[in-house]
Amino acid sequence: MLDIKFVRENPEIVKENIKKKFQDEKLPLVDQVIALDAENRKTIQEAQDLRTARNTKSKQVGVLMGQSKKDPSKLAEAEALKAEVKADADRLAFLENRETELAEEIRKIMLVIPNIIDPSVPIGPDDSCNVEVQRFGEPVTPDYEIPYHTQIMESFDGIDMDAAGRVSGNGFYYLMGDIARLHEAVLAYARDFMIDKGFTFCVPPFMIHGNVVEGVMSQTEMDAMMYKIEGEDLYLIGTSEHSMIGKFIDQIIPEEKLPQTLTSYSPCFRKEKGAHGIEERGVYRIHQFEKQEMVVVCKPEDSMKWYEQMWHYSVELFRSLDIPVRQLECCSGDLADLKVKSCDIEAWSPRQQKYFEVCSCSNLGDAQARRLKMRVKGEKGTYLPHTLNNTVVAPPRMLIAFLENNLQADGSVKIPAVLRPYMGGKEVLVPKH
Repeated sequence: MLDIKFVRENPEIVKENIKKKFQDEKLPLVDQVIALDAENRKTIQEAQDLRTARNTKSKQVGVLMGQSKKDPSKLAEAEALKAEVKADADRLAFLENRETELAEEIRKIMLVIPNIIDPSVPIGPDDSCNVEVQRFGEPVTPDYEIPYHTQIMESFDGIDMDAAGRVSGNGFYYLMGDIARLHEAVLAYARDFMIDKGFTFCVPPFMIHGNVVEGVMSQTEMDAMMYKIEGEDLYLIGTSEHSMIGKFIDQIIPEEKLPQTLTSYSPCFRKEKGAHGIEERGVYRIHQFEKQEMVVVCKPEDSMKWYEQMWHYSVELFRSLDIPVRQLECCSGDLADLKVKSCDIEAWSPRQQKYFEVCSCSNLGDAQARRLKMRVKGEKGTYLPHTLNNTVVAPPRMLIAFLENNLQADGSVKIPAVLRPYMGGKEVLVPKH
């Protein structure tokens, strides 16, 4: 969310940014919110003037009432002044109510005006205009067939989607045996990988209040993703950075405590509404998965440095698991409204002979901090920090890349050296079928 003062002073910059995001239907909102802001400031000033006048007149009434004991003519003057005070009080009550209404109208509009994107973001209407920046590792297509990922898992008796369908419906799964162990091994390795980078490990709440949801994401994202607990002001998290950033709601962080670098484990729950849905076979798009996340809260001048560092961590981790990846810069139309800059890390799929998303790294500037009323107290006063997040790993989707890239011709799956301590020392998984 932008600062209303910035919108007021830079309406053309805000409108140009909206055009760059191909959201022209939001252009009228800029003039609308500026007009509401002007009315609100006028209302606040009039209310303040009335409070001052009321205090002055109330004191005068007291004086006149005292004088009326000796001079009865002062009583009529006091009564007239009382009537004025009553009229001012009625007007003040109206103005205070109007202040509340205007503040709510302004906030609703400000929540949907997109954040100002970084000048380096490529301009385009949708993800077809995302730009490949660089590749890491040589994408290899072996001379033997790579089965669909659920077929690979089934060869180890490692997945049962039919049973999950009977129990929970489409978009759920049972992981079994070696595949389930591999799933947990990847999460444990990712956790320790980030701890070794100096991040503090955290297991956050898996449900959050509505005001936190509003603080960390747009209404469009919330409607498409979040499950609400019936009868409660609680939502199941779609990703743990929501809960992790929410940790700082209404907090003043001492500047010496920055940066906050946290890595969190959580289950995640998503409706997966929209163009893709859950019609795709397997475990690529599902309602429930687990995830290791990284979150940074830092000084504004440090956020781009952290952005670069965070996506490089993803590359390093995937390359340590013998998975080729590439960095894809997200274009303006593909950025969620709160994001200043974002990139995807995509893993190579030998079966499809193309890359697919496994991590998403985002710099949100001060948008979440402003919504959540997070502040930093420094030597020169208080200011809003910047927030960033990035996926470390999100199995079981990540397992698709792992299994395809480590599958051998005989159907076995090799275990990279870094993962063996988490797999009981196993160097290879041997299929049962």
